[in-house]
Order: sequence, then structure tokens, then C-alpha cells
Amino acid sequence: MAGIYIHIPFCKQACYYCNFHFSTNISGMGDMADAICREAIERKNYLQESIETIYFGGGTPSLIGTDAIQKILETLYVCFTVSPSAEITLEANPDDITAESLAHWKRLGINRLSIGIQSFSEKHLQWMNRSHSACQAENCIHLALEAGFKNFSIDLIYGVPGLSKTEWSENMDKVIALGIPHVSCYALTVEPKTALQKMIVQHKKEAIDPSLQSIHFKMLIRKMKAAGYLQYEISNFAKPGFESRHNSSYWKGKKYLGLGPSAHSYNGEQAMEYFK
Repeated sequence: MAGIYIHIPFCKQACYYCNFHFSTNISGMGDMADAICREAIERKNYLQESIETIYFGGGTPSLIGTDAIQKILETLYVCFTVSPSAEITLEANPDDITAESLAHWKRLGINRLSIGIQSFSEKHLQWMNRSHSACQAENCIHLALEAGFKNFSIDLIYGVPGLSKTEWSENMDKVIALGIPHVSCYALTVEPKTALQKMIVQHKKEAIDPSLQSIHFKMLIRKMKAAGYLQYEISNFAKPGFESRHNSSYWKGKKYLGLGPSAHSYNGEQAMEYFK
């Protein structure tokens, strides 16, 4: 069994901390979808195994529209043997999630969402320069549940300057109260050449406090365990049966094909990055 990762390199705006490959110029989204389809066709012999996971990452895959997602999925089904029970994940931002978009994604076969919430606090979302509001962060969870998405994950960031222990605890309480089955929690990292690094150097933003991050992480482990979540990776916590099959396959050394700019592949012997 194997997996496919698709990198969609577009975002509405740049989060201060992000160093992933992306562009806020979204005019080329259609061309990018076509290029990913051509790449899939050219590399259809890279994997001979049945595909058990497909993951749309980014960037912000929820930006590209259902026609592009459909085109990519149809190409994958033609080029590869996709398991009927495949886990198909779409990364989405709260401000892209509507009842209509959820219905379209479900119709296309998307059966798992990874939602980039990062925080349920308005002030911390603004500190990170996120494109959504605290209201949208919570509302999108209700919309996903109403649309029938039982398998989904959210991202949260801890160790943000100014994020108190009480506020971090409130974020986790929200996860538990909403019944979110999977959460990925990451310590804020100051990556080279990011806007955040520049602002810290210029004393426009407070530097990261590693001791506070350690406190937040220990709180996270205790609270998630008490609520019945399994910590199956360093940053990932899931209710039993809701572990990410795609992410877990990396740790298990399974083969995977990466499509799109900056995506890596692994054929069981060596990893590679494909340039065309």
C-alpha cells in the first residue's frame, strides 16, 4: 500500500511564521492544477502498489476550487489503483469552509479534513496574521459536523508570545468540548527568512520563550490524555481510530509519491524531489 501527497502552493495571505513553499498570487491556480495532472501522468509508474491515502496539502488547498480538485482526483484514479477505502484528506482554512464547499468536497470523495485553525483567540490569530476570525474558527467545526464529516483534524499553535497558560488551556478545552477527533499541536518556531524572524530582530514582536513552550506542551499532554486522546506522534493526538493514516505511513516507511512544487517522494529505497 502507498500514498500520494499533492502540494497546492497558494494562500490568501502570508502567515508571519510560515516558511512553506507558497504564493499569495493566486492567478495561476488553474495552470497549477493542470501541471499537477501532467506530473501525475508522467510519474504513473513510480508506484505499483494500491493507493491507500491521498493528501492535499499546502499552502491552502481549499482555495483552488472544486473543479481543480475534481480534475486532480480523476487523473489520480486513471493513473493509479486507488483503494475504495482510501483516506482522502484536504487541508482547509476556516474562512474557506461553507456548507456549500463541504458538500462539494464530500461529493468528490474527500473523507477527511485538516483544518488550519491555529487558535480560537482573535488576538492570537491577528498576531499570526491569519486570514480567518475566531468566530470562523469555531463555526467551521459545527459546519463540518453538520455536513457529516466525522473524521477531521485541526491544527493549533502553542508557545505564542502573550499566550497565557489559561488561554492555552481554554484552546484545549474548546477542542474537547467540540468533540474534535484529532488535533495537531505545534510549538511556534521562528524559521529563517520569515516575516516573524524579521519582526523579532527589529523588536517589533516579542521573542519566543522556550520555557513557556515547554509548559504549554506538558499541559497539552496531560489534558489530552485525561480526555481520552492518544498521543501517537509527538505533535498529534487522536481519539481511538482517528489517527491520520497518511501521516502514520511516513513513520512506517511506506512508499509515497509527491506531486506539485516542493513535494518529496519515497520509493522504498530513497527519497527524491522531482523537478520538471
